[in-house]
Amino acid sequence: MLSTGALRAHLLAARLAGTVATSREVSLRSYRLFVARDPRVLIGMDPAWAWGERDLIALMADKCGVSADPAHTSGHDVIDPERTLAALDAFAERVGAVARRRGPVLLGTGHPHRLLGFYAALADALSAAGCEVLTPAQGRCVDITTRFGLRTHAIDYVRGVGLVRDPEAERPGGEPGAHTHSPLPVRTALAAAAEAGGPLPELVIGDHGWVCGAGQLGFEAIGLADTDDPALFVGEAEGSVAVAVPLDDGVRSPYYRPLTRYVLNRACLSQ
Repeated sequence: MLSTGALRAHLLAARLAGTVATSREVSLRSYRLFVARDPRVLIGMDPAWAWGERDLIALMADKCGVSADPAHTSGHDVIDPERTLAALDAFAERVGAVARRRGPVLLGTGHPHRLLGFYAALADALSAAGCEVLTPAQGRCVDITTRFGLRTHAIDYVRGVGLVRDPEAERPGGEPGAHTHSPLPVRTALAAAAEAGGPLPELVIGDHGWVCGAGQLGFEAIGLADTDDPALFVGEAEGSVAVAVPLDDGVRSPYYRPLTRYVLNRACLSQ
């Protein structure tokens, strides 16, 4: 069993919390784009409230522990490990609840090269507990706007976790999928599940557009988010996202394994 103290120490040592790699400049740019309602940063969210830049900085300071000073414009962001731990507890509570009622779940990630293992372990544990791990719309294509223009991606599932692949980038030994913030994959997956007559997920677990896209449609959604992903925290504040866990979402894959053990233990799903 991983204690809270041991996990706190790991969060700081792996820079999942504390001083993280995400820069203040990058986060502030994301906040400005969010306030301007740029779809690249909304990632499926349609905010109900009018958010100004100062409002958003104050929210992110409250949710993540970043500086609340708008004049602080450079350097690395800081995530309060206590906020991460509290959010992981809430995250685990939702995972445990759906496991106890054996509800269907949908998992998906826009960070497959970093977070696939974290979500796959959850999928394995939920499946073992009797939950149906849904894989709707497998193989369907979605057109996603990227920095290279409009690119067609295919929805796929690896160990029960949804992701998208860029067919042109496929190569032996390559990454398991493409990085994306788009909500289109989860919208397509949920539409396909509905068209097939269900079941629909009682809980969606993931990050980026998988969480915001599902939450905006009224599904219970929980996920992980960095300091430059304000949409999940706005969703949590407004009630469309159930739990947003603040942490660096771009560190090495093995560094997330202690978080997996902690969540599964808290959810009473340790194997």
